[in-house]
Amino acid sequence: MRKILDLQAPIMSLQSVLEDLLVATSDGLLHLIHWEGMTNGRKAINLCTVPFSVDLQSSRAGSFLGFEDVHIRDMEYCATLDGFAVVFNDGKVGFITPVSSRFTAEQLHGVWPQDVVDGTCVAVNNKYRLMAFGCASGSVQVYTIDNTTGAMLLSHKLELTAKQYPDIWNKTGAVKLVRWSPDNSVVIVTWEYGGLSLWSVFGAQLICTLGGDFAYRSDGTKKDPLKINSMSWGAEGYHLWVISGFGSQNTANESDSKSIVKQPSILLFQFLKSALTVNPCMSNQEQVLLQGEDRLYLNCGEASQTQNPRSTSAHSDHKPSQEKSPFADGSLESQSLSTLLGHRHWHVVQISSTYLESNWPIRFSAIDKLGQNIAVVGKFGFAHYSLLTKKWKLFGNITQEQNMIVTGGLAWWNDFIVLACYNISDHQEELRVYLRTSNLDNAFAHVTKTQAETLLLSVFRDMVIVFRADCSICLYSIERKSDGPNTAGIQVLQEVSMSRYIPHPFLVVSVTLTSVSTENGITLKMPQQARDAESIMLNLAGQLIMMQRDRSGPQIREKDSNTNQRKLLPFCPPVVLAQSVENVWTTCRANKQKRHLLEALWLSCGGSGMKVWLPLFPRDHRKPHSFLSQRIMLPFHINIYPLAVLFEDALVLGAVNDTVLYDSLYTRNSAREQLEVLFPFCVVERTSQIYLHHILRQLLVRNLGEQALLLAQSCAALPYFPHVLELMLHEVLEEEATSREPIPDPLLPTVAKFITEFPLFLQTVVHCARKTEYALWNYLFAAVGNPKDLFEECLMAQDLDTAASYLIILQNMEVPAVSRQHATLLFNTALEQSKWDLCRHMIRFLKAIGSGESETPPSTPTAQEPSSSGGFEFFRNRSISLSQSAENVPASKFSLQKTLSMPSGPSGKRWSKDSDCAENMYIDMMLWRHARRLLEEVRLKDLGCFAAQLGFELISWLCKERTRAARVDNFVLALKGLHKDFLWPLPIIPASSLSSPFKNGKYRTVGEQLLTSQSADPFLNLEIDAGISNVQRSRSWLGNIGPTHHEIDTASSHGPQMQDAFLSPLSNKGDECSIGSATDLTESSSMVDGDWTMVDENFSTLSLTQSDLEHISMELASKGPHKSQVQLRYLLHIFMEAGCLDWCAVIGLILRESSVINQILVIIQSSEVDGEMLQNIKTGLHAVDRWASTDCPGYKPFLNIIKPQLQKLSEITEEQVQPEAFQPVTVGKTPEQTTPRAEENRSSSSHGSIPQGEVGGSSLVSRKEEDTMRAEEEEPFQDGTYDCSVS
Repeated sequence: MRKILDLQAPIMSLQSVLEDLLVATSDGLLHLIHWEGMTNGRKAINLCTVPFSVDLQSSRAGSFLGFEDVHIRDMEYCATLDGFAVVFNDGKVGFITPVSSRFTAEQLHGVWPQDVVDGTCVAVNNKYRLMAFGCASGSVQVYTIDNTTGAMLLSHKLELTAKQYPDIWNKTGAVKLVRWSPDNSVVIVTWEYGGLSLWSVFGAQLICTLGGDFAYRSDGTKKDPLKINSMSWGAEGYHLWVISGFGSQNTANESDSKSIVKQPSILLFQFLKSALTVNPCMSNQEQVLLQGEDRLYLNCGEASQTQNPRSTSAHSDHKPSQEKSPFADGSLESQSLSTLLGHRHWHVVQISSTYLESNWPIRFSAIDKLGQNIAVVGKFGFAHYSLLTKKWKLFGNITQEQNMIVTGGLAWWNDFIVLACYNISDHQEELRVYLRTSNLDNAFAHVTKTQAETLLLSVFRDMVIVFRADCSICLYSIERKSDGPNTAGIQVLQEVSMSRYIPHPFLVVSVTLTSVSTENGITLKMPQQARDAESIMLNLAGQLIMMQRDRSGPQIREKDSNTNQRKLLPFCPPVVLAQSVENVWTTCRANKQKRHLLEALWLSCGGSGMKVWLPLFPRDHRKPHSFLSQRIMLPFHINIYPLAVLFEDALVLGAVNDTVLYDSLYTRNSAREQLEVLFPFCVVERTSQIYLHHILRQLLVRNLGEQALLLAQSCAALPYFPHVLELMLHEVLEEEATSREPIPDPLLPTVAKFITEFPLFLQTVVHCARKTEYALWNYLFAAVGNPKDLFEECLMAQDLDTAASYLIILQNMEVPAVSRQHATLLFNTALEQSKWDLCRHMIRFLKAIGSGESETPPSTPTAQEPSSSGGFEFFRNRSISLSQSAENVPASKFSLQKTLSMPSGPSGKRWSKDSDCAENMYIDMMLWRHARRLLEEVRLKDLGCFAAQLGFELISWLCKERTRAARVDNFVLALKGLHKDFLWPLPIIPASSLSSPFKNGKYRTVGEQLLTSQSADPFLNLEIDAGISNVQRSRSWLGNIGPTHHEIDTASSHGPQMQDAFLSPLSNKGDECSIGSATDLTESSSMVDGDWTMVDENFSTLSLTQSDLEHISMELASKGPHKSQVQLRYLLHIFMEAGCLDWCAVIGLILRESSVINQILVIIQSSEVDGEMLQNIKTGLHAVDRWASTDCPGYKPFLNIIKPQLQKLSEITEEQVQPEAFQPVTVGKTPEQTTPRAEENRSSSSHGSIPQGEVGGSSLVSRKEEDTMRAEEEEPFQDGTYDCSVS
């Protein structure tokens, strides 16, 4: 111990001032003590003798502190302001500064703000020249000194708002401690009653432990906030050391409620910080990079994602509009939006432990443009890491690493790392460039000596800008050397002295080169200059200063001078752009489509939000008005703290502190609650926010609608652009509609007019309305227009989903009659456009209006099912079993209700008991009308979808309409309509058939059987998406069509001696193409000419010539898609059930199956059929025959096949008497007869011979059918091998 000094009063505060120690004692004296322990003969200064005034300009004899017992409670020295921030014991605060260099009472002068009377503590930020005074009210008032007058100016306040912390904002007690972090970028505040809060330099709140999981346990009970006695930041601001306060706490859980005295504990909090806080050159990039003491957090996802960069490259598919800028090279590429937004998790890189061992903690970090490489700087040297290879690269020679201290940060330039360092052994400041791909060694580095210590460094295009400790700025050019690709050279371009403008070099927060200037390129004499319009942006203690090139002198054309010798233009004097600036973002990329966003300057201003310095462009390249400014500064608020700006995507990226509770691990009634439990587990989450709507709104407020429109149109392709318009409308509406005072100049009409410029107008308005409360609707629609008109506009624009949303608004704002009228309009349009989802909602909606349930509006349908209009989708996802015995159901009641599961949702209730009420009648009328229209227009496919999707009882309705709407008036038109509707080709006659061996009829039957059977379909390469379940389904009900016709066929047409030969290719069991082939195989073959051929059972191969193959392919070409075939068969079944025989005949014609015609005959003969219908079928078929003869000869062969049936039909129509030769077979019973046989047969292994004892035509045919079907399913398909089964 050197010496003991007795100052004869309690010491209140100690401060080190350069070579002296300043001590404030409670008797109101200031002692200046030399570190040697001598008082140097100087007296102690009495505070009562120091004059205080509001500023330094008022009379020197400022008022004195007027009372006796005044003393300093807390003080802190500010080196950059050269003075003391003090808090007096009566709560007044002030700033004491020596007028000259000598520190005596006569030479001291104080300034104070007059409105602070409750100060408790003070902390000083040297870098930004700020004094933060804690107050008894719980707020922190941050002051700065006015350069001109010397007065104390309030910069901002740090205080909790009632909006964010309604139950605690005014109950925190006085501010106890305020501490700035070592890098001067954040301040931490704690209060008398506990709690911690972290704020950025200019007042953006980052963390507060008085709300959320910090304040409440998982069971909802409130925690006691942590009381803090003392706290201090650790190295580089990664840690906060805290001593928790003493205090008693009543634990209610203890039976005797005894008071426990808490022991003080030491707590350690860990922090992550943005790389921008220490290495501001990162601000021209779009990644978020956070650094901890031993790890890095990146937002750019896995490096594998970053292979497709978004930029001027040709393959950037989602930005085809980008043009290659004149200076675009690889270094200007950036990452894709999806990569930068990515998922919510960070990509965490653990820093090499070998490097950290001797170089902890990390001081700087930087990431390259593509987000694939990172470099970090610790105590000595540096190391870099590749995200692609996942490997660190360290100095091979540890001496080289320990010999350099990086001073001014580091930056990436293409594949090179540029850094400013101090060489310890040579005592020399240097600028070094290392290549990433070579070994980390000074042998591969390019070294340039500099005069003074480098404090800041930044790279812009191919230039390095350096700010040095002598307040000068130096510009260097950096380029790859021509002698080898592995080296880069640095040359001095220009030096600018800034000592006139900068009082202290430490005050400079960041320095960057940008292409931003007050002139936006149009007024410059040469476009080349716009590109090179480098300006220096300097953040001086929160003041953003810009220095532009001075273009007032004579201009030298570039082509006249060599680029290397070109003399750079001098800089103009600096201009202050903005105050309270924390971070600055600009980009050097160019994009003609988004010039507003890319040529803007983005500023983060702490608690007052963000600002953008936006260029204003005249429309259509007109000459700008001289009185119009070419740039405008627009402030806007965002909810996150910005860490990166995505320029083209109009997004701000950030990070936010999130909490996870884990207090269940501890029991609460333990004698001493763990201190850690007071704090939840904290995680850092990634966030992003759209800012475009703020800028558009600010432009509209300033009557710059044209600029707003240009900007919005350039961003209209962004995926979230509709959301931007919606946000803007919503925010303006909320503000204006809920305002207490009348608004003199409301913005809502302007915003509404602006949104009408975009096709999304209708959608934006309705989405906004649905998300705001009903009370504000009148105000909204007064500005945007009547909802009835908007609804009609939606209908005209065919935007039905949006119209449905308007319907809900109409339902709330209008009488039920109006909404019913509009709902009917929408329902009809939805039916017309086959929007089935919407139709189901509309049915429910109309019922709700009718039954008085209108207070529960239907949910607005989202996008309509994509495939609902494509086909009868219910085939795939509903269990259909039409083979159930039809006897169980009376024929009249048999309807789709039995075969289809009901559509889900409330529309299912439509078929409940109350269906006779007027409302349901009203809906039914509309459905019937639509069905009638579809039939009249021969849109059977739509009819099928309509019935399936809406659960419409098609069969019962067809029964009613049999003689009206369900009657076919013109068979030829109906047939043509079906061909078109189901994409079914018209049949053609192959030319080669005239010369084929089939001509003489020798192989005719076998051949045609092969050709017309659908089992030849594997030749067709159709894309069929039906699964196996369809096989069973279609077969099960196709079974009732097949057998009946064969009874007729074999009995009447041929006589018993004729036998069919069946030929089917052997296909794989689940072959998609063999679906529904049951009926095809039973087709009658041509009996017009040629004799019947018997094929031997072991005749297994068939030699086909070229012409036969042509014949086959022609036949196959005349078949439609498989899906259409399944749908047509289904409709055939429906029409059979309903007894619409004329439609059955038309479908039979298109499928070219005589079996259908036969079945119609059976029905006609076995039951009473309307004579008019018979006549209609007869005339219709004759009309088709005439049409086929003239226009479509492809139908002739089939019409020839069914001539006997036509003949029969004519006889029946003429006689109108049923012949007794046939036993009546009802359609309903056939499945019953065939199915059991089919099952028996399926199990037998042989499939050629059929016992002759069975003469019953029906069973014989059904066996034969099942046999061939089984053959077709079970045998593997072999090329050229056919199995012939003979009956």
